[in-house]
Amino acid sequence: MPGAQIEELPSRFEAARTWNANRKLGQSTAYRAMDAAIALADRYGIGTVAVDNAFHYLWGGGYVMDAAKRGYLAYTNCTAALAEVVPFGGKFPTLGTNPHSWGFPTTEAIGFPVVIDWATSVIAMGRVQQLKREGLPLPPLAAVDKNGEPTVDPHQVSSLLPFGGHKGYGLSLIDEIVGAFVGGSLPTLRSRWDRDPSEKHACTFFFQAIHPDAVSGRAFAKGRSQAANVAAVIADILGHGNEKCMLPGQPEAAWAKRCAEAGGLLFTEAEVVAFNEIAQEAGSPRWALPAHRSVVI
Repeated sequence: MPGAQIEELPSRFEAARTWNANRKLGQSTAYRAMDAAIALADRYGIGTVAVDNAFHYLWGGGYVMDAAKRGYLAYTNCTAALAEVVPFGGKFPTLGTNPHSWGFPTTEAIGFPVVIDWATSVIAMGRVQQLKREGLPLPPLAAVDKNGEPTVDPHQVSSLLPFGGHKGYGLSLIDEIVGAFVGGSLPTLRSRWDRDPSEKHACTFFFQAIHPDAVSGRAFAKGRSQAANVAAVIADILGHGNEKCMLPGQPEAAWAKRCAEAGGLLFTEAEVVAFNEIAQEAGSPRWALPAHRSVVI
């Protein structure tokens, strides 16, 4: 909402903050919330910020990645903007894609932060949109059509399915139940502003930042430092014939390097076309493909 201001609510807990975002833009609110959680972690070792009444913050991984680059363990979850996921054993979408995002300050240990960010559906709706742009199929058993039948055609997707059956369903419930404690809206009414004006319709966020010193047992084997111990644990996981395994956050780090080498952000031609469709709807200038430099990856 234009001009919306965050309201910090009274709290008797020194390391916890609760905000009413008053429907402020989600990304701006999220960055401020993570900054506040980090400030609390600097003072108390750990800090949490719960945010009620906000618009969706989009990619949770970006907030924890930023915190991890600054040296903190970080976590966030949020309730999704729309109920698009059918619960395990059900038939009607009553859950969001409800992501979880963790970031770990592993740059000293391995050269980049480990960032574990996942939607609790098999794929996120944004991925469906990407596959639609690229003309590619969905993975099997990721979504259903309007008749509730599994589909791999992104043009036919009506609802999504939780990953791992009951496991993804349980992880999705975490977001909804945490959100309910914060003050969250009913999932099937979220962002449905034309339905039941007496109910809330916005999202909730939860942020946590932890200072590494706050969890250090200070008894690492062979006199290793904390960072060296993290590096040793990861090396053991990726050893023993597992050297080709990839770490979460590694693709993002590789793409960030490629963008830096190219001198700017990299987009596929299909993404530029999609941007131009949005620009046309918004009455903004379109991007001219010949004006952009092509890079072969």
